[in-house]
Amino acid sequence: MTQSDRDRLVVLKKAQKKLIKQSQAAKELDISPRQVRRLLRRVREQGDAAVVHALRGRPSNRRVSEETRQKIVQVLSQEKYRDFGPTLAAEYLYKQHKVRIGREALRQIMMAAGLWRARRQKIEDIHEWRPRRSCRGELVQWDTSDHDWLEGRGPRLYLIHMIDDATSELTARFVTSDSTVENMRLLWFYIEKHGRPLSFYTDKASLFQTTPKTSKHLSRVERDPKELPPTQIGRGLRELGIGWIAAHSPQAKGRVERSFQTAQDRLVKGMRIAGVRTLEEANRYLSEEFLPWWNQHLTVTAANSTDAHRPLGAAHNVASALSHVETRQVASDYTLRYDGKIYQIARGSIVAGLRGSNVRVEWRLDGTIAVRFRDRNLEASECIVQPKAIVKAPAAPRSPKAPKRSAAERLGNINLRKGLPVWIAGQIG
Repeated sequence: MTQSDRDRLVVLKKAQKKLIKQSQAAKELDISPRQVRRLLRRVREQGDAAVVHALRGRPSNRRVSEETRQKIVQVLSQEKYRDFGPTLAAEYLYKQHKVRIGREALRQIMMAAGLWRARRQKIEDIHEWRPRRSCRGELVQWDTSDHDWLEGRGPRLYLIHMIDDATSELTARFVTSDSTVENMRLLWFYIEKHGRPLSFYTDKASLFQTTPKTSKHLSRVERDPKELPPTQIGRGLRELGIGWIAAHSPQAKGRVERSFQTAQDRLVKGMRIAGVRTLEEANRYLSEEFLPWWNQHLTVTAANSTDAHRPLGAAHNVASALSHVETRQVASDYTLRYDGKIYQIARGSIVAGLRGSNVRVEWRLDGTIAVRFRDRNLEASECIVQPKAIVKAPAAPRSPKAPKRSAAERLGNINLRKGLPVWIAGQIG
């Protein structure tokens, strides 16, 4: 009998001895007067044990059967479920094996079978989180995770995340390298799908910020950062009218960092179950399974229903902005050199002031080359350079061979009286 049972019994005894009214007993026990009369009748019939619940100590009617328990343990003992937690295991038991069970009940079964160990919660320093932005598209956090996503089953992959700060809506893609080109491809996909956000929030990687080179021997004034030209992504964001904010620490962009923690747990295990081995299969699982689950269960409603994304205008050329841009000088014959090749500007594109001027050369994501002079696009084509003929130098005339002498002539200058060594005589003739 627990202490609460004893307290109830004391109140019922007072009502039984008519020290208090049944209505007062009902108020103290927070039950109805009718229930008080039932309890008093049971106390007269069964004694003090009447206040103990009749189901106490008996197994629940909703208890998982022993057959189901054995099936669960057998399934979760497989190698592919080796590090699944109760929450994720409950989802896959229902999805893959049609076994419906609650998270807490499954946790007890896994702990009893030695498949899960309860972790002690660590007391961490309290970190005051930055409040979310109010509108969707006002701020988008952007980062890349280098992780063993395929667990050795395939090539090394990188996961690029773009997560909205107001709603946690996620856009992501697997790539084979964390390069400018791959990040530009995902940026293009994001803009076409959602529009232009107000600003992106990234770290200070070399993709987004040009790192100045300074010597430690310089004074503090001399080491002050000077304005450097933007990176290719930074220039593209400027041309599209999108702001860029640099994070000074990983904690500052904690939302995208925590999204990687979730992905490194659930996404890795999901691709393991699905048998993903290639880049194409990884992106298919990401777009068809993980991203729909994320955007359905982990997103929140923005404080302001206004969408801050802006559509592309007539002045915005995404293909031009999201390209590798360099400057080249036009030669006197209206040609220019780029990437070891010579390009000829078409006669119809020649305008005044073009010769000797600088033009903008764009290497676009589809592999094409575009040339622009001021606000005018120029038509240019690659020149096929004929290989130079190799002229061989005439061979020097050979000197005439001396006539072959006879044996008598070869022996003419030899004094036979003095005799010859045997080894010299053997060489003659």
